[in-house]
Parts: sequence; structure tokens; C-alpha cells
Amino acid sequence: MAVSANRLELLQIADAVAREKSIDRNIVIQAMADAIQKAARSRYGLETNVLADIDPKTGEIKLQRLLEVVDTVEDYSTQISLELARDKNPNIQIGGTISEPLPPMDFGRIAAQSAKQVIVQKVREAERDRQFDEFKDRVGEIVNGTVKRVEYGNVIVDLGRAEAIIRRDETIPRENFRYGDRVRAYIYDVRREQRGPQIFLSRTHPEFMAKLFTMEVPEIYDGVIQIKSVARDPGSRAKIAVISNDSSIDPVGACVGMRGSRVQAVVGELQGEKIDIIPWSPDAASFIVNALQPAEVAKVVLDEEAERIDVVVPGDQLSLAIGRRGQNVRLASQLTGWAIDIMTEQEESERRQAEFLENSKTFMEALNVDEMVAQLLASEGFGSVEEVAYVDQDEIATIEGFDEGTAEELQARAREYLDRRESELDSERKALGVSDDLRDIDGLTTAMMVALGKEGIKSLEDFAGCAADDLIGWNERKDGETKRFAGILDGFGLSRVEAENMVMAARLAAGWVTEEDLHPAEAAAEAGAEA
Repeated sequence: MAVSANRLELLQIADAVAREKSIDRNIVIQAMADAIQKAARSRYGLETNVLADIDPKTGEIKLQRLLEVVDTVEDYSTQISLELARDKNPNIQIGGTISEPLPPMDFGRIAAQSAKQVIVQKVREAERDRQFDEFKDRVGEIVNGTVKRVEYGNVIVDLGRAEAIIRRDETIPRENFRYGDRVRAYIYDVRREQRGPQIFLSRTHPEFMAKLFTMEVPEIYDGVIQIKSVARDPGSRAKIAVISNDSSIDPVGACVGMRGSRVQAVVGELQGEKIDIIPWSPDAASFIVNALQPAEVAKVVLDEEAERIDVVVPGDQLSLAIGRRGQNVRLASQLTGWAIDIMTEQEESERRQAEFLENSKTFMEALNVDEMVAQLLASEGFGSVEEVAYVDQDEIATIEGFDEGTAEELQARAREYLDRRESELDSERKALGVSDDLRDIDGLTTAMMVALGKEGIKSLEDFAGCAADDLIGWNERKDGETKRFAGILDGFGLSRVEAENMVMAARLAAGWVTEEDLHPAEAAAEAGAEA
């Protein structure tokens, strides 16, 4: 079959557009068919159901009118009677469709313009889909591109088959780009938006530096050395924690390279950003001490529940540990995930002395003992009256100057004080109107109920509506600093798990949830066994 010149041109145009836009040729041909279909409907009437088809091999265009088979014809442009339809297809039934060929048509100027708009729109949509599908799985990669333009500090980057943007807050401070500059950046997000897929790049993202090290250090690429965490103050300073899976390879030395060649390549890409390479350790205290380098640490005290650590440094190391504008301790906190408090040895000594005096005063008042006895208890590590009351009696009797009779008397006084205190707290609880039902919640003490009552939580339902954060407080990290928000039961030493268990117990008691809701798998197994 001979193919006319206009058919060949149609296929050539489809091939050219498909190559230029990097989309499937069949999508372009289908877009052309849709355009011809729209133009034909404007010619034969918008109510006419026209189907256009282009042969992808020959370029031949076929136009057909589709008619629905009905019993009684109401619209002759879209319907046909069963009797007439069976003249063309004896097996047709009501509800079926009959197609009639339409003669070829010449496109007018308006129809051609309309067809062009349809093709452009369809091709643009296909191109956007192709770009999104190509880059959605590349989040987390480093790409190279050319600066196309700079708009209000935002850098538009040509990636060859797509455009991307580096927003002003994702560029390194004091970094300037001009048209035509080569740029390397990290893809951190790809979104499908109304104006097409948006590819967001970053040069400040911590993972950008991690990926650069992966490119420069073969041991990281091979998995011998692992990057555990990264903290950056873009353009100024950064810390990266690494660990080696091979004991014969020094992770820090491998990342530094011969005469610093590897780390200098990364520093050069990051506009001179100073990088501290830290050996990672599973022991939190050792890791935090390493993270605070180059400062020397004398002692650390961990609070694992609150993920907080007190770091004691010599007086001459304080400014070095904190860093300029708190940079060193802020980066160390980001790197380790712990809130870090830094104090000098003198400050730590003063704080311990204050705690000692506070505990001594408490023992003097609660146990009705003289200052020397109170100080002996405090110096032996007793921090509360409850410890004195319920600790093994031998621990008190072994204190120098004490005997079994003294230990027994001290514990009796401590328990008497606690009973008296419990009675006072219970009276306060009743005065606040806190329900007796809360007593049934395991772990909830009278002192806790008083604290809840002062905050307006007085019934089982009130307590069931609380979250763990409401009870024990929470931490928020912003700009590298951790801010502590106190909870209602702050200071009672509750862990998050204990708080969550108490709230869940209240919800069970209030009937908000059932045991089956909490353990659906076990309930299903029991039901199956019964069946």
C-alpha cells in the first residue's frame, strides 16, 4: 500500500517530537489522534461521537462515527434503531455500538489551531509525567547541572532533561552563582504540582556532605566504612561520625585520605566548610566525648530517660567546648541526638554541694535528726526519704557511726513521715475534687493525683484524654537547639513507657478501648480456637 507524503510527514513529526521531548512515540500519535478527533467534532457537530485513529505504521487516518443501538431513537446524531443496526451487524443488541466511517476532511485554520493546542497540551503532560517518573526515584542522589538563571536568590538549574531549583535557604551562605556555572547538589524532594513536577535541590542538607564523602572515599562506597550521622552549620563547620566494619581500617584516617586529599575535596565543594571527622561509638558517653572534640572532657553524667547529658570540662576548656556562638556544642548535640549541658568543674562542684545541702535539710526536717546524721545520709548517696524508708536496713547500719538500732529508728521515722505526708496529700486530693477512680491506675501516686488536680484533671475520663507528652513533657529541636517543655508530672521520674501504660489503663477503665482493640491478633486467635 502506497503511503502519501502527508502521512509520512505525520509519522516523521511524531518521531521528531518523541525524540526531542524524550517521550513514547505512541503517546505523540495518540495526542495527534485526539486533536484530529476534536477538530472532526467541531466539523460534524459537537454532539457527534467521533473516534479518530492513526495507524502507527502507515500514518493512515480513519474517522468513525459511533452510534448507540436503542429501541426508540431520540437523537439521530448519537443513536440508531435496532432494526437499522442489524442491517449492518445481525448480532448487535440494544446497548451496543455501531461505527460508521466518516469521509476525510480538510482542516480549516481554526480547526488546525485547535488541534495544535491539543497536541501541545498532551505532549506537555506526557513530558511532565516522564520527568516525574524519572526523578521521583532519584531522591537522595547527587546531580550535576548548569545554572540557567537566578531569581531572587533562588537558583534554577538545568539538569538536561528537566529543570530543578535550589531555593535561597538551601544554598551555602556567601555562595554566588551566575548563568552557565556548573553546580552539584542533592535531590531532597520531587513533587507533582499544577505547573509540572518540581525538583528541589539542596547544598546545605546533611546528606549532601555524606554523599560527597561516599563519592570520595571508596571504603564508604564499598560499605567497609559506615557514616552514622552528620551535623552541619552550612558554610562554617560540620561534624560527621563514622565507624569501620573492618578492625584493620581506621575510619577517620580513610576519610581524611593521604595528606588530607579526600577531606579537602569535600571541603572544596562545600566552600571551605571545616569538617570534624568523629569515630562513632555505641557507648553514648564515649561518642559524646568524641563529638565535643577538640575540647577535653573531665566527666559526663547521663540521664538516659531524658536523653540528656551533663558534661564537665576544665575551666580553660569551657569556651572551646561551647565554641563560637555555641557552635561546637550545638553540632555535637545534633550529631549525637542528645541534649548536652556543659559546665566547668567548679560549677559542677557547686551544684553537687547545693544538692548535698538540700538533701541534708530534707532529712533534718523529715526524720527529726541533727545536721551530722542528715549529712552522713546525704554523703552516702541517699537522695530521698523514700530511699531511707524502704532500702535494706543493712545499708544504713553499715554507715560509719550507725548500728542496727539507729537504722531501725531512722526507717521507722521515715515511714511515719511518709504516712503523714500521704494523709496530707490525700486530704488535698479530696479538696481538689480528684476522683477516687484514679487510685486504681497502677503507678499513679497520691502526689501525682494532686498535681493532676491542680491542672484540672480530676476524673478518669480527664486522665484518659491525656497524652504521654502532657504528663512527662517533651523536647523540641529548632535551629540545632533543644527546648524543654515541662509536663504535668515532671519531676516524678516517670518514663515515657510508664506514662503511656497509665494513660492506656485509664482508657481501658473508662471503656474507651477494649483488650481486643489492644491485642487484635490474640483476640482473633482465641476466637478461632473457640470456633
